[in-house]
Amino acid sequence: MLNSYYKDDIQTFINKSREEIIGEITLSNQFDSNRKQNKSWELQIYILQKVLKSYSGTIFFEFSIPRMGKRVDALVIIQNTVFVIEFKVGESKYHNINIEQVWDYALDLKNFHKPSHKALLVPILVATEAENSIIEIATTSHNDKLLLPIKVNQQDLQDAISTTLSFYTDKEQDISAEYAAGSYSPTPTIVEAALNLYRTHTVDEITRSDAEAKNLTETTSLISQVIKKAQIEKKKIICFVTGVPGAGKTLVGLKVATSHLDEENGNTSVYLSGNGPLVSILQEALARDKIKNEKENGRKLTKGKARASVKTFIQNIHHYRDAYLVDPKPPYDHVAIFDEAQRAWNKEQTVKFMKQKKGQHDFDFSEPEFLISCLDRHKDWSVIICLVGGGQEINTGEAGISEWLEAIKNRFSNWEVYISPNLVDSEYQAEEAITNLKEKTSVKLNPSLHLKVSMRSFRAENLSLLVKNILDLDYSSAIKTYSNLSTNYPIVLTRNVHKAKKWLKEKARGSERYGIIVSSQAQRLKPYAIDVKSPMNPVHWFLNDRDDVRSSYFLEDVATEFHVQGLELDWACVTWDGDLRYSKEGWKSFSFVGKKWQHIHKEERQKYLINAYRVLLTRARQGMVIVVPEGSNEDHTRKPEFYNSTFNYLKSIGFSEI
Repeated sequence: MLNSYYKDDIQTFINKSREEIIGEITLSNQFDSNRKQNKSWELQIYILQKVLKSYSGTIFFEFSIPRMGKRVDALVIIQNTVFVIEFKVGESKYHNINIEQVWDYALDLKNFHKPSHKALLVPILVATEAENSIIEIATTSHNDKLLLPIKVNQQDLQDAISTTLSFYTDKEQDISAEYAAGSYSPTPTIVEAALNLYRTHTVDEITRSDAEAKNLTETTSLISQVIKKAQIEKKKIICFVTGVPGAGKTLVGLKVATSHLDEENGNTSVYLSGNGPLVSILQEALARDKIKNEKENGRKLTKGKARASVKTFIQNIHHYRDAYLVDPKPPYDHVAIFDEAQRAWNKEQTVKFMKQKKGQHDFDFSEPEFLISCLDRHKDWSVIICLVGGGQEINTGEAGISEWLEAIKNRFSNWEVYISPNLVDSEYQAEEAITNLKEKTSVKLNPSLHLKVSMRSFRAENLSLLVKNILDLDYSSAIKTYSNLSTNYPIVLTRNVHKAKKWLKEKARGSERYGIIVSSQAQRLKPYAIDVKSPMNPVHWFLNDRDDVRSSYFLEDVATEFHVQGLELDWACVTWDGDLRYSKEGWKSFSFVGKKWQHIHKEERQKYLINAYRVLLTRARQGMVIVVPEGSNEDHTRKPEFYNSTFNYLKSIGFSEI
């Protein structure tokens, strides 16, 4: 259910005085309204009372959009048409940022608000002092009854409404009664969720509340119970949480971290990740938001101070590890959440790094062993939460989850262990390690520790299954899975990068983010102006606006699996190089060394490459275009046969070509 500060039928609204309406809005508004705001409402009411005289329906002022933390100035429903109206009082130009704003409001309603799914949504930007209006009634290829934004001055708003209604109104249907009471089930990005958690310690208002989404609540509730048990009974407990790609593992981790910040009772927690880009992006987003909020409240906060406060909540796992190499005391926090725990280093990689980079010649731990030993320093109690993604190890030395289980068995058998039953699935490669662990310590299986539904893509919950089918070469299952999601989640193929860029720009609406993502081994895409070795800053790429050449929107810099793991785009272009090639015998993997491709023979590296494409193919929330280049007979590193079999395999699954 969504709320507003004022709701009335149109004719009652027209007959009320402006003072009475402003009074009702102000009473509903939990924040103090200022003189400037009241003057703005006064003009909006004056304009709308004049414009809506001949219509019946419902009007709302300050209609909530919880996922965005914003409110629409006015929302007018006439029959089955919903006008989403944003006023810019005193403005004489239609700035792109304001057009995006009203479009984003309408998109949020269309995507997440049930009564809006079938209604016609019409975003209108009113720049009250603009010289000319641009009234173009146009849809997009989405065909979802969401019009392109209309841009008008105050004199032409009535013309915009009457023109739209003459085209579209269905006089048989009136959705006014059900509109505000309709269910609202948003799916925030991880950045949006982190911002809301940091501000309010809850995501209840901005996340889905349907039956599938309750899995998240079950998991976080169980973890909180485990933490309470450990604290009361003075125990040390480690939990392993599994989930499909995009199921919300990071969200669970952030939720637990923000729920346990009780410094007085020693119940504090820290969210840790070895994913450097993810940590940097979340820290920067939180710091920017903190500065913005302070500014809105008339206070000044430096970027340095904002970042420092954020880092107590979210930290890079390697910085945490290095700090406790030097400091022998127990960590400040009793609860540590390790995201993407499967990416922790094995003993060989950790010892090598510590010797070469840190001068630690007597270090003799795997990364999981050392991290557990840090929390084990507490004399009373401690809890470790390991968030585990299956089939997502993408870098040398990443040990998978069995390394954690071996560490518990060999050195920390006094710890109680709670495990998701799905940890025995083949993609986690942990079944033998679990069997061995049960001989040494208490192991409890709990299905609430598995997140079974992808929350990343609100359009296609089966995307991760489709990608698994594709990479497992399970052809018949891939065809069947895609047929179930193709209506809501477009996946198209092309051999032309320029066509892919055009498709992305046409599909993305409002501030929906899009970008090009490639494998870190995709070194022969340079002829297409894609240089995987060119340095890019993931913070700028993911967070900056479309007028910044460093942002993903410019489609110049590309991101690899290392930059995008754990994050998401609305629309993605996955450009497929000759590093991974389809054959009937199985995937053939290559690395480009010097001037030619070389076969990858080591099984571990083959797995990393397939997992890289697993990450790339599960990043987009709303749809993607896959580019498989044609290659060139004139270039021995880009022969057509390096690409054709992959393209034909993907096309045979049912992806349409553009």
